[in-house]
Amino acid sequence: MFVIIAGGGRTGAQLARALISGDHKVHVIEHRKEVLTRIHKELPTEAIFPGNALDTQVLEQAGIKEANVLAATTTSDAENLSLCFLARERYQIPRTIARVNNPRDAWLFDGKFNIDVAVNQADILSRLIEEEMSLGDMMTLLKLKRGKYALVEEKIPPRAKAIGIAIKDLKLPATCVVAAIIRKGEVIVPRGVTTLEVEDEVLAITDAEGARQLADLFAFPV
Repeated sequence: MFVIIAGGGRTGAQLARALISGDHKVHVIEHRKEVLTRIHKELPTEAIFPGNALDTQVLEQAGIKEANVLAATTTSDAENLSLCFLARERYQIPRTIARVNNPRDAWLFDGKFNIDVAVNQADILSRLIEEEMSLGDMMTLLKLKRGKYALVEEKIPPRAKAIGIAIKDLKLPATCVVAAIIRKGEVIVPRGVTTLEVEDEVLAITDAEGARQLADLFAFPV
């Protein structure tokens, strides 16, 4: 995959390092001299393109016509919006990702400006806090499908509602599937007739509503 990152600040540089370590082709565009000095110590020279990312000549030198993804990570929301709009309208970039700096601007980061994914750190943090508070001890291991589904894990405490009940009788929504049970160090592939025991570690793929129902079934009774 070929990714162009507009903005070599901490966010852009960290993203570039992660992608390069995954054997992806990455070009970073940056115009600030002090930032260029720093990233030349952190990234391969051939991955760095000095200049203003809003300059189409700089974009083309960086390979925008061949890129699969544009990640706009500058410190200006206006620039990030403009970059994503330009990348799709002029160069037909298949996928665009934009950093949201000011949460008040988040409403702008959608299809109007050709943005496929908006990374709003304030929103991410608030969702994580809400999720942790609503799901108790349940742990989210992996987000799937842009966050609609997740792989979650929880250990069943004594006296939980789910103990002794077959999975088929838990009345879980269709969007919640128990994928595996770890019992005394052994992995059990669950069937409908499999019953849950104290200290079982349950792995499930679910959406937010299914996660709430699981949390209720697995909660330690007050």
